[in-house]
Amino acid sequence: MTQLAAAIRRRPHRAWIVAAVALVALIGAAGFRSTPGVLLVPLQEEFGWSTASISLAVSVNLLLFGLTAPFAAALMDRFGMRQVVAIALVIVAAGSGLTVFVTASWQLVVCWGLFVGLGTGSMALVFAATVANRWFTRSRGLVTGILTAGGTAGQLVFLPALAFLAESTGWRAASLVVSGAALAVVPLVLALLTDRPEDLGIEPYGGAAVPAVAVAAPGARTPGPARAAVDALRRASHRPVFWLLAGGFAICGATTVGLVGTHFIPAAHDHGMPGTTAAGLLALVGLFDIVGTIASGWLTDHVDSRLLLAWYYGLRGLSLFALPFLFSAAPQASMLVFIVFYGLDWIATVPPTVALCREEFGADGTMVFGWVFASHQIGAAIAASGAGVLRTELGTYDLAWFAAGVLCLLAAAMSLALRLSRPQAAVDGAESAGRRSPAAAG
Repeated sequence: MTQLAAAIRRRPHRAWIVAAVALVALIGAAGFRSTPGVLLVPLQEEFGWSTASISLAVSVNLLLFGLTAPFAAALMDRFGMRQVVAIALVIVAAGSGLTVFVTASWQLVVCWGLFVGLGTGSMALVFAATVANRWFTRSRGLVTGILTAGGTAGQLVFLPALAFLAESTGWRAASLVVSGAALAVVPLVLALLTDRPEDLGIEPYGGAAVPAVAVAAPGARTPGPARAAVDALRRASHRPVFWLLAGGFAICGATTVGLVGTHFIPAAHDHGMPGTTAAGLLALVGLFDIVGTIASGWLTDHVDSRLLLAWYYGLRGLSLFALPFLFSAAPQASMLVFIVFYGLDWIATVPPTVALCREEFGADGTMVFGWVFASHQIGAAIAASGAGVLRTELGTYDLAWFAAGVLCLLAAAMSLALRLSRPQAAVDGAESAGRRSPAAAG
């Protein structure tokens, strides 16, 4: 953060302006995506729809948020960040605004599942990675951490206000506020979100030249964005390092958004904790996550990302092993130990994972991270359903917590295996030397 403060005291490099605009968009995207949770009860009360039918919209939203990412990265390479993000915001505004006219649950799936899922997925973590990779050769990890933390900040900023609005004036007003907020960001994006430093004739922050973008030979056919994203997956899938990263990140999604994010409140209710108390504790997770993710970004600039991932997954596993005992402990204030510890680790895995995708896959790095992020969301969806089945069959979440702890230890081992695979990385000598230089760190 001291580097960011020093940059602001001087005339800021354009990279920081681009990062600030990206942060605003990411904060909004996170708030927009999580709004269906505020609307669930009001929709049930007005239309009598089942929880399962409304949850289908949330599930579609969750999956598209991940699966859109690699294609969004390819679109940003082809058409630029400005155009993709502006269109994504308009799609979010349309999805949220049209919600006020729904009369059937399938229409909610289209509005919140399809439209908002596609729109926010185009502004997911691949957007943060694209900004960091294009505009920064120094402090990349820190910037990635700040932009990633924006996702958590968005939920903290939007959800309480939207929940109050939905209760006081109705859910339609909340939907229209989201629509208006999304449209309000569009002029800011169009005016200030420059795609690349070379568009302004300047260098990225850090002073080193960015790698040249590959240019097709005259007469050669340029693959479309979808083909580019699939080709990047095909190339990456031939290397074990991709599967280690994707597998670890799938476990990350399973043990955060899928398990704790979905089932912490009902599990707390099973142990006699009031729902408002449990919701407050979960909000604290988000608060500590902002600190942990920014700190992780700084560490990524200075420490081997493979070791960081091993530590993060290992410590998360230990905290999940302790959770069933903390639920049963008295007083319930002991749960704060888990909240602080787990919150600092919630999405601290993102900056080192982005850095490893960039190091290992070069020009394909952002699109590869998009596929790795898709595995995160798939893992989240599986865990959300699996933990529900375990609770239904066994009457308790204990096995789910223990299984998640074991998976985290497996992810830690996979991260250490990345160190063993490092000498086999298909990287030329110039890139390797660049990664070891201070200017290219992070």
